[in-house]
Amino acid sequence: MKKWLVNHIIKLITNIILKIDDSELEKVPDQGPLLVVANHVNFLDAPVIISHLHPRSTTGLVKKESWDKPLLAFLFNTWEGIPIDRDIADFSAFREAQKALKEGKILAVAPEGTRTENGRLIRGKPGVAMLAIKADIPILPIAYYGHEIFSQNIKRFKRTPMKIVVGEPFKINVNGHPKDKGMMQDVTDEMMIEIAKLLPEKYRGIYIDRIDETQEFINTLN
Repeated sequence: MKKWLVNHIIKLITNIILKIDDSELEKVPDQGPLLVVANHVNFLDAPVIISHLHPRSTTGLVKKESWDKPLLAFLFNTWEGIPIDRDIADFSAFREAQKALKEGKILAVAPEGTRTENGRLIRGKPGVAMLAIKADIPILPIAYYGHEIFSQNIKRFKRTPMKIVVGEPFKINVNGHPKDKGMMQDVTDEMMIEIAKLLPEKYRGIYIDRIDETQEFINTLN
């Protein structure tokens, strides 16, 4: 009941301050474990995606420092967020993430590991590749854009458009490659390219010239 109420309130608030186009969320499966990989623009990403995917049970890897702020701690406890220490290889967080997936939840991960604020992609970190390979479940790329100008608009009491784009599901196949750091980075880059494909050119950042590359490790499911 608490989760339903929180999601309802958050969805109401975000729809007041943002003009959200969430029509493509219809592509998200309504059951089964799913790893969502998405870009990370600002603080609005998580509240929007979690509340708009409700009633699907959705959680995510969240920087542990978020629990230092009472409001964020309340929200992420309600959403059963998984705290992660970004300064180390946090195997405890990965085990909790795998547990959430085994329970049939959606696990949302931002491979970039930090907010970009301007919406332009930065290089993804290789840790997400280890999670994706180990989980062996469908992976769904999602991209958001438009709300990077939220802070300017809110000062003028102006609603900010936010577009959510959903890609095609895929799985990772390492094709016998040794699971070293270089390969993990390559897998992460391919996942980031799938996100980049969903974004207008100006948001593709360091992946702008890579969207036409042949993907070695990604097997599309549709």
